Amino acid sequence: MTTMVKISELETADEIHERDLVDPGYRAEYERTRFANDIAIRVLQFRTEHGLSQTAFGRLVGMRQPHVARLEAAEHEPSLTTLIRLSAALGVDFTVDINASGAQLRNTA
Repeated sequence: MTTMVKISELETADEIHERDLVDPGYRAEYERTRFANDIAIRVLQFRTEHGLSQTAFGRLVGMRQPHVARLEAAEHEPSLTTLIRLSAALGVDFTVDINASGAQLRNTA
């Protein structure tokens, strides 16, 4: 017999994330990939808010679709050149703090 779980009993993604941050390995990987993930979220939000496919977004910013897909997948940290290109094409600002522990996108919302 299958037990049904009420939706109200499920944890949100934020709750799971907060719980998992206690694990040192999870926290280290999260911190290591945080900058790329933050940029990926900003790119994906802009693209979906404007109803653009990855290909159309790529044309707008002068990138091929596979590059857009890699940005959205946070496969690598975008270079300053890429951030400047995105900023110029989209009219958005990226404020980045850089220190010995890495780069962090400042929340400007």
